[in-house]
Amino acid sequence: MINTILVEDDLYIQKHFVDRLAADGEFYLVGVFRDAFEAEKHCDATVRLILMDVQTQHKHSGLAAAERIKKAFPKIKIVAATSLVDPQVLERAKMGAADSLWYKDGDEGTLMQVVRSTVQGAHIFPDAPPSVKIGLAASSEFTPAEMRVLRLLVRGLSYSGIARELCVEASTVKYHVINMLQKTGLENKLQLAIAASEARLVVDFTEE
Repeated sequence: MINTILVEDDLYIQKHFVDRLAADGEFYLVGVFRDAFEAEKHCDATVRLILMDVQTQHKHSGLAAAERIKKAFPKIKIVAATSLVDPQVLERAKMGAADSLWYKDGDEGTLMQVVRSTVQGAHIFPDAPPSVKIGLAASSEFTPAEMRVLRLLVRGLSYSGIARELCVEASTVKYHVINMLQKTGLENKLQLAIAASEARLVVDFTEE
């Protein structure tokens, strides 16, 4: 049996994952948690697999917890599961926070395939996050520079504040915002920030 910890804050999805793992017959759940930081406290060398939600209870970052777990117990395999389409989530997972990543809106049949393959040593990551609609535009239409501006816009920074963070001119920031408004058909930067946040294109986490 493969000693497994499940971290999922949504109780409906949590039950679904518990049922899938139990039906497989190879996985023994030694802990089920809604909070990634709480799950950290229960990790030890006997745990072989963690199925980790990316944004857990209290907005605690599953990837931040995964990084710390990996440092303490390098042999534990971690599969990140998320509905967040923020490109930074996939990028961070690929950089070592997780062994594999599965998007929750994907084919349910692939979840256990990803889990089994990861336990066997594979690393499975999508090429890109799913695209979501932001107004009239698909999120994949935004350039990396526009995404950097949008991320800070969601945090509530002004044009000048974003410019200082990115070491660019305020006029450059405004140029990117205007481009995104034209793509999306939205009327102002507030609508843009709200749409990006609601679509989970940009998310904030508590790291510690």
